[in-house]
Amino acid sequence: MIPAKYNLRNLKVRWVTTLMTVVGTGLVVCASVLTIGLVDGLEQALRVSGHPLDLIVVRKGSTDETSSGLEQSVARDVASLSGIAKSESGQLLCSVEHVTILTKPRRNNGGTTNLIVRGLEDVGRQLRPEFRISQGRDLTPGVNEAITSRQMAERFENLGLGEKLEINHDNFEIVGYFEAGGSSAESEVWTDLRDLTSARRTPGIASSVNLRAQNEAALESLVQELAEDKRFQLSAIRETKYYEDQMESSAFIKYIGYFIAVFLTVAAMFAAANTMYAAVASRGREIGTLRALGFPRSSILISFLFESVVLCLMGGLLGCLATLPFNGLSTGTANFASFSEITFSFQFGPRVLLQGVVLALAMGILGGLLPAIRAVRLNIITALRER
Repeated sequence: MIPAKYNLRNLKVRWVTTLMTVVGTGLVVCASVLTIGLVDGLEQALRVSGHPLDLIVVRKGSTDETSSGLEQSVARDVASLSGIAKSESGQLLCSVEHVTILTKPRRNNGGTTNLIVRGLEDVGRQLRPEFRISQGRDLTPGVNEAITSRQMAERFENLGLGEKLEINHDNFEIVGYFEAGGSSAESEVWTDLRDLTSARRTPGIASSVNLRAQNEAALESLVQELAEDKRFQLSAIRETKYYEDQMESSAFIKYIGYFIAVFLTVAAMFAAANTMYAAVASRGREIGTLRALGFPRSSILISFLFESVVLCLMGGLLGCLATLPFNGLSTGTANFASFSEITFSFQFGPRVLLQGVVLALAMGILGGLLPAIRAVRLNIITALRER
């Protein structure tokens, strides 16, 4: 077996080519890991939004809150159903809510996009994961105040603390930033239900009822009762299913991201192969000498493959390290289920970084295989005559 120090010495001697290959591979791995981290961040934001015992109740025939409309009087009757869980203070975990979509400008002349504004009752906060006010204070009902997340304030105009968001010619002052466990709730602006419906000139209308069942049996009973009771004309959607459907509607982002990653990987494989072909062409005499010394073809094949793998793994590790500053960085994309923008954070956990390393390993093996085969096929006499 050819000692590994032989390959490492060759990489050091050909340091310019080595550096170019490592940097090129690192850039590809960095771009691929960023893409995977973006997709994982979006899926994580939607995944944590759903509680297994929560239901979203909408008008029968509607598939989401934005297309649903129901009388608030009917919505409040839902609270009379049995099986709804209560908070520690004894309050029913059942919130009547109104959702509207506004077209608002992004900061820094970033164009306009749709923004979700949700009017909800106080109890609605307990139906969101890990809700807390991170800066400022919570809103006071009845005086046109609103809260949002820091990410949304950084992306949209008029959402900073003290700024005012116009809703149908009424100004709502932003008084606080909130967090909700990284869920899709952080992509919304919240205000009081009555304030929002008053501004929208629809005081008796709601979009949905969000509630939590006592247990799985109670949840099944509520779903069946709402579907069969003709008084309500409502349907209940499991919150987990609701956000799974949103993930499916955004699946094209995932497919495009993976397509780009595969395209870049193939390009990097060609670059690695080109580097190794150049190495074989310039080291014909060395290969002939190794054969003359009695090293078998298999040892030379493994040696060149090892060299290619080391090159690409170095680039892979460099690319993974380059993504770490982006971990947790907030960004946003279109949510085609609600035709609005959703904010989320890049996620670079061990699994994503391992995928980057595996990607680099695949580049090294596939990119170095053909040049390694060419090396072992060189005729000994011809190789020894090369200069």
